[in-house]
Amino acid sequence: MQNSEKECISTPPLHSSGNSLSHTNSPRTNSGSLVLMSPLFNQSHFDIVLRRQHTRQEGKPKFTAVPSRFLNLTNDFEFAGWGSISHLTLTPQDIYQGEAELNTLREQQVLGQFTASALAANDILGGVFYTLPSVVAVAGVYSPISLFVAASTLFLWRPVMEEMASALPISGASYTYLLNVSTKPIALLGSALLLLDFSATAVVSAATAASYLAGEVSLPFPVYVGAAFVFVLFTFVSLAGLRESARVATGVLAMHVLVMFALIVASFIAWGRGGMTQLSSNWSLGHVGLSPAAIARQVFNGICIGMLGLTGFECAPAYISKMKQNCYPKVLRNLHISVLILTSGIMLLVLALLPLDVVESGSNILSLLAQKVAGRWLRIMVVIDAVVVLCAGVLTGILSACELLVKLSYDRVLPRAFLATIPATGAPYVTVISFIAFSALIYVSTGASLIVISQMFTMVWLAVMALFPISLILLRFSRPRLPRASQCSLFFVAGAIGVTITVAAGNVAVDPTIAGWFALYLIILLVLFYMSQNKVILLRWMYWAYDQLPWLHRLRLTKGWGDGLIRRMRSLRMQEVCLLVKTDEINNLFDMILYVRHNEETSRLKLVHFHSGDIPSEMEANAKILDEAFPEITVDLILIKGQFDPKNVAALSHHLKIPQSLMFMSSPGPNFRYPVAELGARIISI
Repeated sequence: MQNSEKECISTPPLHSSGNSLSHTNSPRTNSGSLVLMSPLFNQSHFDIVLRRQHTRQEGKPKFTAVPSRFLNLTNDFEFAGWGSISHLTLTPQDIYQGEAELNTLREQQVLGQFTASALAANDILGGVFYTLPSVVAVAGVYSPISLFVAASTLFLWRPVMEEMASALPISGASYTYLLNVSTKPIALLGSALLLLDFSATAVVSAATAASYLAGEVSLPFPVYVGAAFVFVLFTFVSLAGLRESARVATGVLAMHVLVMFALIVASFIAWGRGGMTQLSSNWSLGHVGLSPAAIARQVFNGICIGMLGLTGFECAPAYISKMKQNCYPKVLRNLHISVLILTSGIMLLVLALLPLDVVESGSNILSLLAQKVAGRWLRIMVVIDAVVVLCAGVLTGILSACELLVKLSYDRVLPRAFLATIPATGAPYVTVISFIAFSALIYVSTGASLIVISQMFTMVWLAVMALFPISLILLRFSRPRLPRASQCSLFFVAGAIGVTITVAAGNVAVDPTIAGWFALYLIILLVLFYMSQNKVILLRWMYWAYDQLPWLHRLRLTKGWGDGLIRRMRSLRMQEVCLLVKTDEINNLFDMILYVRHNEETSRLKLVHFHSGDIPSEMEANAKILDEAFPEITVDLILIKGQFDPKNVAALSHHLKIPQSLMFMSSPGPNFRYPVAELGARIISI
């Protein structure tokens, strides 16, 4: 009898009795020869029993019994190769590079409280120029009440947004929030909404600036030409870099505050001189013949439309990684207080000083107010301020979109070309130009209609704001151990979702076409994103269709298509990803690899474990089992002696040539010493 080495897996016996024990222990056959028997479960030592492994032959796939779905292609092309187990020592060059990248990340936090506020404030405060006429048209004399209530709803969102940012201080929210608390397809829904929101911000700001100027002077060109000029101008400003763009935004905000302060002071002086006569007259005319139900309806419609004046508040989390430590809550506070006072306060001054028929018929309400209270000089200042501030809203949309698109490129949703930068300024020029082109396409497709874009803007903004409480719910459910500085009550979460649903329904009731435009652009973006994310799946379907038509294999023009599709599929799956694992528990490792299989197009996976000398006993055996369990993925185990910290993670990224955005980990606990943002890894499990 030939001896052969066998590897066994220990399993408990189905029946344990004295008879079976006596029978199993007999080591001889009837002929008297010795037979090697497997040890009983209660006799074995689990830590020394080797796990069963298939004999691995070079070039032989991990599976042979499963039939191929293709007529002319075997399963061999799916075989990714056998994995390996290795010990890695990070070189001094790797450590140096890791420290440099970590320092670069920290040095990017250049935006202070007021500079960071300025980027979003130009958008949110510029809303007074296009929100007031729309609100007056539906709410009449009750406009100040509607605007104040609309702005007050942000009290529900601020605690939610602060908790999310303290847990995940990463730019690109809400896409990055959803990416770390759910799956990538769900996160792509958030990215589509964000991109629509940023595009609508830029388009509405540019078109309104041109329209506002056209309402004051006779332009030698159509309004859409003026909007195009604004796009071109701020494309060059954005290409100058973030620091310079932030300084421009701060200067614009300073000018806007000065002009609004002058307008408010002059209005109060004029109100003091004229008394309450005009306000009383407007109030009497505004509610004549209205029932309480009609008044409530007007106020509610005004609240729904007034939400348009809050756009820009959602842009602050998009560049949070550029902010200095602990200034994000102050940024939200600054934005909220300013819009709370400015919109409703100026609306009250308008009704106190201008006749109601003038207010309801005029589009440039603030310039009319300036003419009334101080004369033409202030009116000119207000018009200039309106144009400049609205143009700065374009800058806000561009900068926020750039952060998002760069993040999508790092996550392999968009091509790597979106990461290309201008050496002198560091501005991502491909991203800037692509976003401007996309925004211009939306503007042109609507027939350069500001009304259509504004309607879609409201729905998109509400959908984006709904992502914050939804993300927080997912965070608390799926990542409850993630450390955070603040924690809000579920009352704020439920209140924010309830307000979103109510206001969205109200806007659709005012104009049902809003939902149609919103759905159209959202579906287009989702289709594009999902096609880009699932390129290998699409190529597989293309090969299957090609395989079903044998005559294509014989034509000179098309006979090489199959090989080309296979090469392309293999090429797309060559990008390695990395799992940073802490334990050897196979159920957790299996779930993490399943996440990679469902969310990333790759055939090469690195399991990396940092240790201090003690390696979990089952780590190597479980890595081999997982390598065998996933034939289409090569699972390599890398053991690194060292501390798990941001510097070593960055050094590992440099050594393996794997971006940190393609490194995944489980959720750190409350005692974790390092900021999640500095690790740069995606959190994929509890």
